[in-house]
Amino acid sequence: MRRYATAATLLIALVAGVAPAAAQDAPPLARVTLPPELDRVLRDYERNWKAGNTAGVAALFAEDGYGLSNGRAPARGRAEIAKSYGGAGGDLRLSALAYAAADTVGYIVGLYRWGSDTVDTGKFVLALRRAQRGPWLIAADIDNTMRMPQRQ
Repeated sequence: MRRYATAATLLIALVAGVAPAAAQDAPPLARVTLPPELDRVLRDYERNWKAGNTAGVAALFAEDGYGLSNGRAPARGRAEIAKSYGGAGGDLRLSALAYAAADTVGYIVGLYRWGSDTVDTGKFVLALRRAQRGPWLIAADIDNTMRMPQRQ
């Protein structure tokens, strides 16, 4: 229970410190380079999404993780997340704007786009957790679409 309280405190601090969304014509935000163990989460997510491997995407989540996609009901647990992400596929590109990680909890704030799109399509927050020295797993994937993708 303590780890959930710590994760909740971390997320509340994150949300409280983030300014309201800027207008869509605002200058681009600077991307950050993630440490390898956090970058792996994004690259594995991209690779599995591109392959349409919803089970692979769901495996990146903690057993009791949440998928909180824009316009969909919350999905809890790997099986429900895989079901919710059914039909996934496409050349998803994730980039990080900010991150923090300490002990067993962390987060990544970022943007996503599709393939050769030159503008970001949406934004996300990944709440992360791990067992001591284990791999980072997604406790919650919260995303929000900013604009429809430019499909070729």
